[in-house]
Amino acid sequence: MTTSTPPQVTWARADARRIHRQFLDEPADAPPAAVTAAMLGAHAQVLSAAELSVALRTAEGTRADVRAALWEEGTLVKTYGPRGTVHLLPAADLPMWTGALSAIPTGANPLPPDVRMTAEQTDEVLAAVADALTDTELTVDELTDAIVARTGPWAGDRVMDAFQDKWARWRQITHLAGHRGVLCFGRDRGRKVTYTNPGVRPAEGTAALGDLVERYLYAYGPAGPRHFAKWLAAPAGWATGLFSSLAGSGRIEEVEFEGAPAFVVAGDTAFPEERPARGVRLLPYFDGFTIASQPREALFPGAAYHRALAGGQAGNYPVLLIDGTVAGVWHQRRAGKRIVVTVEPLRPLSPPRLRELETQAERVATILEGRAELTVGTVTVGPHA
Repeated sequence: MTTSTPPQVTWARADARRIHRQFLDEPADAPPAAVTAAMLGAHAQVLSAAELSVALRTAEGTRADVRAALWEEGTLVKTYGPRGTVHLLPAADLPMWTGALSAIPTGANPLPPDVRMTAEQTDEVLAAVADALTDTELTVDELTDAIVARTGPWAGDRVMDAFQDKWARWRQITHLAGHRGVLCFGRDRGRKVTYTNPGVRPAEGTAALGDLVERYLYAYGPAGPRHFAKWLAAPAGWATGLFSSLAGSGRIEEVEFEGAPAFVVAGDTAFPEERPARGVRLLPYFDGFTIASQPREALFPGAAYHRALAGGQAGNYPVLLIDGTVAGVWHQRRAGKRIVVTVEPLRPLSPPRLRELETQAERVATILEGRAELTVGTVTVGPHA
């Protein structure tokens, strides 16, 4: 019997490779869908943040290019992605995403018994959603009426507590409908959200999960099953079994990452030389890089852990990234054509760094189709403001 020692990977080398694969060192000469695929989706609870995340990674793109990919070209889709949250995902990848997300085990239903839906009712609503949304876009009220017409009044009972209001019973499975490929977002109708049916057939679950793990490790590896589980909001024990199965079949392999076992895609063991990623970047709310990169203590070192995280949760603050690690927070607001950018570094910036920051602020303003007005000082607004 022969044994071998897994390759050893430091934080600096892993971070530099992630930065490169996320197009955060050199912007990509690629369309928004390709960039979003590399990110493994752009968090779009706040759509403007997703537009900025994607466009920042392109050479000359603006939010208009991302919107065109979403609403005109159809190469991007706004739907429910990892953690059940709204994401922009490449249309070409939807079979994988829906197959994988549908195969993740769910925990106990937290809703009261008189609010929950049975498995049979869930299937009935999913079929109604698919039928009602085919070749059309409906507001939530229109969709509720259509579901009730196909299932019965029970689906429309206003029993779900939500935002000082009551929602129809069926809405507890909205994100599940997205994961099953029968619902995604359509164009807003004034101030109202609409939904449509993307017409996607989910890939087989086991195969889709294997593909998703490989893509995750390519973008954010080395990583362990607990990191993958946290990124997806999935059970840690289930993720451990999934990684073990993929390692056993030779699809992923173990390395030593900062003294602990982690995984990469099989054969993907080349990393940059021992040097930090270089450059200054302004990343918006819930940027994929800050959400998925682990260990979080290394990405948010020292004071950054307390200033740029909200109770340990990444994404609530837009972050200043210097040489691959979080070095401050920032905020932007629009005043007519002016994009007022306030950046709070955790340490004083040298003149060269300040010039890089000015360039980055100008890039942000260009993406948002305005002109930059940069202030280096304290960010006074709270998280997710």
